[in-house]
Amino acid sequence: MKDKRILYVSSEVVPYLPETEISSMSFETPRMVNQLGGQIRIFMPRYGNINERRHQLHEVIRLSGINLVINDLDMPLIIKVASIPKERIQVYFIDNDEYFKRKATLTDEEGNLFPDNDERAIFFAKGVIETVKKLNWAPDIIHVHGWLASLLPVYLKEYYKDEPLFNDSKIVTSVYNQSFDGSLNKDMFNKIKFDNINEEAIKTLKDPTYNNVMKVAIDYSDALIIGSEDLPEDLTKHLKDSKKPVLDYQPKDEFSEAYAEFYNSEVLN
Repeated sequence: MKDKRILYVSSEVVPYLPETEISSMSFETPRMVNQLGGQIRIFMPRYGNINERRHQLHEVIRLSGINLVINDLDMPLIIKVASIPKERIQVYFIDNDEYFKRKATLTDEEGNLFPDNDERAIFFAKGVIETVKKLNWAPDIIHVHGWLASLLPVYLKEYYKDEPLFNDSKIVTSVYNQSFDGSLNKDMFNKIKFDNINEEAIKTLKDPTYNNVMKVAIDYSDALIIGSEDLPEDLTKHLKDSKKPVLDYQPKDEFSEAYAEFYNSEVLN
């Protein structure tokens, strides 16, 4: 992995949010690449329940200040950054007062999904890509974790398909069993279609269930990793039918060698 550039895009990362399968692997995998001499960048949303003072987040003025159009509305993009103590790893945070100021991640106190999670996912995907463009940092691999990050593959390959910085980037998506009940906003399909994204490519999002959101991510990825021991049968079948390189589930305490080998032999090949 020496000198390879890997961009990690995740809905959650420890130590900024509690430990889950996603937040844990979104930290362990970049740490492994870092130790092997690779170059990494990590992006996550700046949810309002992340303690900015404790984690020493600060705004990066030169990267902030552009507006992203979400469903015909201009939304200001704010970029913050912090370093994970003892690891020499920087994490970039995608922020916007409208989408991420509330003191919660994806659901309200009753456990109901926020009705604008679809727009938050679109904003996050666009925000990451625009920021990486500003950094002028061409990744060899982009590794996506978590459903809130799962629109990145379709946006990169449809909306940003003419962006030369990503010409050689390969997308890996880890598919987890960390889902949600019901559906996201039923208007999600139209909001993505507004960005002139191929209707055929996103037709499953007319019913934006967890499985359907992940199916679109699978369709637009170059390789896939099974991130949980058990996945919904529907997603397991979709992974198999994709005919793409798939790495089977690896326990957290013994994933390093398998991931590095998969990156080198299946993704970068």
